[in-house]
Amino acid sequence: MAKAMIGPLVFGVLGVALLLWLGSWQVQRLGWKQNVLAEIATQIAADPVSLPILPDASADRFLAVFAEGRFDSAEVHVLASNKDTGAGYRVIGVLLSDGRRIMVDRGFVGLTAKDDLRGGGQLQVVGNLHWPDEVDKYTPKTDGAANIWFARDVPAMALALNAEPVLIVASQATGDGVVPFPVNTASIPNNHLNYAITWFLLAAVWFGMTVYLLWRIKRQTNQ
Repeated sequence: MAKAMIGPLVFGVLGVALLLWLGSWQVQRLGWKQNVLAEIATQIAADPVSLPILPDASADRFLAVFAEGRFDSAEVHVLASNKDTGAGYRVIGVLLSDGRRIMVDRGFVGLTAKDDLRGGGQLQVVGNLHWPDEVDKYTPKTDGAANIWFARDVPAMALALNAEPVLIVASQATGDGVVPFPVNTASIPNNHLNYAITWFLLAAVWFGMTVYLLWRIKRQTNQ
């Protein structure tokens, strides 16, 4: 082997090895994420329990719960879209339950139904506790005058509605024509397979480029 080939060969082997390791690591992460999503799906579909007195944002995320009461007239409207009907709003209402004010994401209404009167008698709300992470530096500011929000910011909504910083996302209809928009795992990103494929393809390209470079070096040294 020509001395000129040693450097490119070592560089090529190390590069391919690193890229293969990154791809294998992403495969491992894929398995881990799939297990996490399966656990979350099981938790979402579990039999609901009574709403805890002091829900924990970490331990009780996605916990299936029920609560009984009636809805206050106060609402927050979060701009959203539904694949079947297009743009509309999530209706965040306040459930008056045993002296507590609990926020409930009742579901979806169309644009023209935003300011319809809702509320009524006693009912049981069934859903899942959720603390959505939807606010970032690109989120528009809330239009307080029009009561239009652009993300479910639990602390801010709780302050606006004078409610506990607890959100139940209804999994069953709560009436008044509001279509449930239940929690699911579809919104939880799982891109590890794409990452793994990318790293493995880069390893293949790196290998091909290394072989080609070594071939050119050998050809030049034989001339």
